[in-house]
Amino acid sequence: MNYPQRAISRGYTNRILTVDITDGTIATPDLDPQVRDYFIGGRSLGLYLLHQAITPDTTADDPRNPLILANGPLGGIPQFPGTAKAMAVALSPLTGIPGVSNFGGYFGAFLKYAGFDALQVTGRSDREVMLVINGFTSEVTIETAPHDEEAFDLEQHIAQRFIAAGYAKRNIAFMSTGIGAMNTVYGCINSHYFDVTKPAKDGGKGVWRTKQAGRTGIGSVMRGKGLLAIVVLAEYPHGDNPYGAADWEKILNAGRRLHKIVKEVDPQQLKMARKGSAGLITFMSKQEYQSLPVNNFQGGSDPRAHLICGKHYAEHLFEHRGMDGCFPGCNLQCTKGGWVTLASGSHTGQTVWVDGPEYETAAGFGSNLGIWSAEFIMEANWHCDNYGIDTISTATIMAFLMECFQRGYLTRKDGEGLELTWGDEKAASIFIHQLAHGITAMARAAGKGMLAIESWVAACCEKRTGSNPAQELAVFAMQTKGLPFSFYRTHRSLSMQGSYAAASDIGAHHAAAWLIKADLLGAFPTFQDKAKALMTYPRVRLGNDNLGVCKLPWVDVFNPESAKRVNEDVYINPASQEIYADFYNGVLGTDLTWEEIFAQTDRDINLQRVMNVMKYGEQTASYDWIPERAIGPTEAALYEAEADYCDAEVAVLLGKEPAGLAGMPTEEKRQLLMEHRKEELRRLVAVYYEERGWSARGIPRVETLKQLGLWNFLGEETQNRLAALA
Repeated sequence: MNYPQRAISRGYTNRILTVDITDGTIATPDLDPQVRDYFIGGRSLGLYLLHQAITPDTTADDPRNPLILANGPLGGIPQFPGTAKAMAVALSPLTGIPGVSNFGGYFGAFLKYAGFDALQVTGRSDREVMLVINGFTSEVTIETAPHDEEAFDLEQHIAQRFIAAGYAKRNIAFMSTGIGAMNTVYGCINSHYFDVTKPAKDGGKGVWRTKQAGRTGIGSVMRGKGLLAIVVLAEYPHGDNPYGAADWEKILNAGRRLHKIVKEVDPQQLKMARKGSAGLITFMSKQEYQSLPVNNFQGGSDPRAHLICGKHYAEHLFEHRGMDGCFPGCNLQCTKGGWVTLASGSHTGQTVWVDGPEYETAAGFGSNLGIWSAEFIMEANWHCDNYGIDTISTATIMAFLMECFQRGYLTRKDGEGLELTWGDEKAASIFIHQLAHGITAMARAAGKGMLAIESWVAACCEKRTGSNPAQELAVFAMQTKGLPFSFYRTHRSLSMQGSYAAASDIGAHHAAAWLIKADLLGAFPTFQDKAKALMTYPRVRLGNDNLGVCKLPWVDVFNPESAKRVNEDVYINPASQEIYADFYNGVLGTDLTWEEIFAQTDRDINLQRVMNVMKYGEQTASYDWIPERAIGPTEAALYEAEADYCDAEVAVLLGKEPAGLAGMPTEEKRQLLMEHRKEELRRLVAVYYEERGWSARGIPRVETLKQLGLWNFLGEETQNRLAALA
C-alpha cells in the first residue's frame, strides 16, 4: 500500500499505521488531535490504542490483541541527548494485564521519519511474515520472512536483502524476535540498528547492534502473530527546522546545555560512558545497603561483586572505540558492549558481538545465580537476545529453580538429569538453551512464567512427598502480578517495596519508580517523603516514556545546579528537569513548567490502573503486594546474616537498646521484624491509593477520572464496570 508523505509538525506526524496481518488490510488513519494532545505519545498513546482495541474478555493470545509500537513527540531529535526511546505495548501473555516495555535504537525515530506516530498490528498470519515500512517509497508491504529461528540469523538475512536492494545500512532499522519468544511467554523484541563507528571483527568498521523491549512478553505477542520482523527504511529529516518545532532555537539551546552537563559531569560521577549501567553493581553491593540480590535475593552483598561490576567490564571486556550512543546525538555513550567467544550452544567457539550487559542482566545472571563470571553473563545476554527472551524474567526464574533444588523441592530426576545449583555455569547455560527450545518439562513449565513454574514445582514435590509446598514456594518466588522481579533487594528501602507492589502497574519492574538509590542515600527520610516519592517520580519516569526520551541523562547525570536548590527535592535533579521542559516547550509550543508537563502522566497511570481493574475487579488491591523475601529475612539464618542491622530495628520497635535483645530467640525477633515491615508496606500502599484518588481497594474513583479528563476517553463497558465497583 502506498501512502502520501507528510511533514513532521511539532514532533508529530499526526498519523497512525494500522495493519491486520490476517487479511492484509493496511490503513493510515489520522491521529485525532484530542487524543494526541491528551495522551501525548509513547506509552500514553500506546495504552489508549490498546484500550480502544480490546474488551475485558480479550486475552493476550487473541489475534485481536494489538502489538503497538509508539514513539513520542520528542523522540528522534538528535540535537538533544537520549531521544531514541519508543514503547512496545500489548496485553501481556505473562501477566494478562497491559504490558509495556521501552526500547532504544533507531526504530522509533525511523517510524516517525517514515510518517507515523504509532504502529498497531492485529491479527495472526498463517505464514511467517515481516512488515516493511519504506519511508523512501512511501509504501507499506507484508512480505514473506526468512525462515530463521534465531534473531541474529534473521538480522543478517534482512540486512543482505535490503542492502542488495540499494539501501545503506544506516537507513535500515528493524524489530525481531526468535524461537524463545515462541516457547516462552516472556519473549523480547530486539531493536536492530547499524553502528557505523564501532570496529568490526574483521578489522573494518560497523557493527549491527540491538536494544530490547524486554519486559512483559511483548515479543511473544509478536511471534504469536507469525510476525518475525518489522523493518523501517528511512532517512533523517533535513532543513532548518526538520521536526516542525515551534521554537527550533530553544531546542538547540536546551540540547547544548544538557550536552555540556553530560560531558562535564559523567566522567566525574558514574562514568556511564566507560562502565554503562553495570557500574551500579558496586553501589548496590555495599555492606551498608545490602541491595544487590545474591542467590535469589537471599543475600544483598558479596565480596566477589567486583568481578561482575562496571569497572571490570570497562577494563577487560568492553570495546570503547567508536561511539556508544544508541542514537545519534547522545553523548552519554552508555550502550556498552564487546566481543565474546561462546562456550555453549550450537554456536560454541564463535566470537560474537554482545550488546551489554546492562545492570539488570549483570545482576540477574551474575550475583542472583551465584555466578561471578563476566564472560558467562555476556554469553547469557547474547543467547537470550538471539533467542528473543527477556534476560530479567529468565534469570529470576532460574534463581527460583536453583533455590528449589537447594531446599529439596526439586531433584535431578525432576530436571530430567539437569540440576541447577548456585554458581554452576554449565548447568545454567544448558537450561537457557532448553528453555528457548522447550526441550524438557521443567523448561516448558518455566517458559510459561513464574506462576506456572511455581505450580509445577509444587506438583512435582507433592507427587514425591505427598505434601504440597505452595505456600512455602510463594515466599521466594519473586514476582508481582506474575512479572518476575528486576534486580533490587528491597529490604532497606520501603519506598522501593511500594514501587514494586503498587506504583508499577505492569508488575515487579523498576521503570515506573526506581526509588531505591535515592532512598538509600537518604532522600526520603520520613514515611510521608516515601509516599510522596511514589507519586512524583513515576510522573517523571513514565512521562519520559511518553515523550520518547531516555531517563539516564536525567537520573544518572546529576546537574551540579540542582544541589544549590533550597526547599526542593534535589534528588529529582530539578535543574536538569528545567532543561527537559525547555526542550518540550520548544517542540510543542507550550509554556509549561517541568512539574506541569509531568503531571500529565497521571492520565496514563490511571488508564493503566483502569485496565488492570478490568481484569482484577474487586481483588485489585490483593495484587499490589510483593513476596516476603522482598520485605525482609524469611528465615532465622537470613536474619542472623544481617543481625546487627536487624537487631537495631527490632530494638527500636521494643524501645530497648540492641544489647537488651540478648537471649531473645532469633525466630521471635525475625517474626516481629517482618510483621512490622509488612504493616509499614500496607500503610504506604494505602497512603499511595489515597494520594492517587483511588479507593481502599486500589480502584480509581469515578470523580478522580473525571477530574483528570480521562472518563470520556473510556469505553461504555469500562465506565459501567467502574461505576459498579465504586
